[in-house]
Amino acid sequence: MTLPPERPVVFLHGLASRGTQDWPDSEWTAVLGDRPRRVLDLPAHGDAPGLGVVPTSAVLDALAEAIGPEEVDLVGYSLGARLAWDLARHPGVAVRRLVLGGLSAGEPFALVDLSAARAALAGGPAPVDPLTGMIVHMVSLPGNRPDDLLDLIEGLAAEPFASEAGAPAMPVLLLGGEDDPMAAGIDELAARLPDVRVRRVPGDHLAALHTAAFRDAVRGFLAD
Repeated sequence: MTLPPERPVVFLHGLASRGTQDWPDSEWTAVLGDRPRRVLDLPAHGDAPGLGVVPTSAVLDALAEAIGPEEVDLVGYSLGARLAWDLARHPGVAVRRLVLGGLSAGEPFALVDLSAARAALAGGPAPVDPLTGMIVHMVSLPGNRPDDLLDLIEGLAAEPFASEAGAPAMPVLLLGGEDDPMAAGIDELAARLPDVRVRRVPGDHLAALHTAAFRDAVRGFLAD
């Protein structure tokens, strides 16, 4: 099976990560053959500037500008998948095929206690809420910019992910780890998509992304 060489594949990573971490060359260079591969850092991640507390639509506009008008295949994981769902319908982006991995059917950021998270980062007590505690841990990992990331989360929570409001029309591959509770609702998401395939691969939310089964599924889907 040979992939067409001309169409770029754009990759979007998850929260508190970066493109080179979620989509390393060691795993992906041989998967796509000669196709151009563009790995983007989300706003407030890696080398990308923070946008402050802005709604999801502003984040999508920034990503659309970074991608440009050229037709692409788009691959997103976790937060990257949540943004890719809406980005595929953005007027400034032309997406042929869409891969969404580790996508939650709900909006977890709306449940984060941002006041407690900011207080913890300032040296206060650890959040009582487990989700908020997990977010504080993630944004505090080495190399991250905690304040910028919490600003991003606050903006996304203000304009929540709402899959029922509209679905991508192009072919979509939904991928979820067999042991990933965040991806437990991908069948619910699939019911809203007109042209969709669902596949589960080994691993939890962190491990599934780096499995050979995940890469094989992406390769096969983009090669059709």
